[in-house]
Amino acid sequence: MASLARRERFELPDQVRRFFEGDWEVPAFPVEEYQDGSAMVIRAELPNINPEEDLDVTVSDGILHIKGERKEQSEHKTRHGYRSEFRYGSFTRDVPLPAGAGQDSVTATYNDGVLEIRVPIPESGPSSTKVPVSRG
Repeated sequence: MASLARRERFELPDQVRRFFEGDWEVPAFPVEEYQDGSAMVIRAELPNINPEEDLDVTVSDGILHIKGERKEQSEHKTRHGYRSEFRYGSFTRDVPLPAGAGQDSVTATYNDGVLEIRVPIPESGPSSTKVPVSRG
């Protein structure tokens, strides 16, 4: 009589396990960061949102927080039928700001589906300071 093969315990990858356990993580959206003169610029493509209702941009403790929710509905009516589609979901992204960034003067604009945030940063001074050494 043939023996049954020994069963190995199968472990699901963490992402799959968290999905089935209900710990759903929303992936961060990509941002573009660069320096423009004395400002740090953060840009993100966020099409089809209403920035007044669906977007929240805050700065606290040296971190720029971008949170939002996308709600999109489309309807297609023809003489042969009707189709309705819904797409929605929340998104978030935290961007660390450089030391000394002026959080009180941060500006944000939304134009043609692109969010642009400008954060004033201090001019960088000398990178090193000579320390005189005296005889004791």
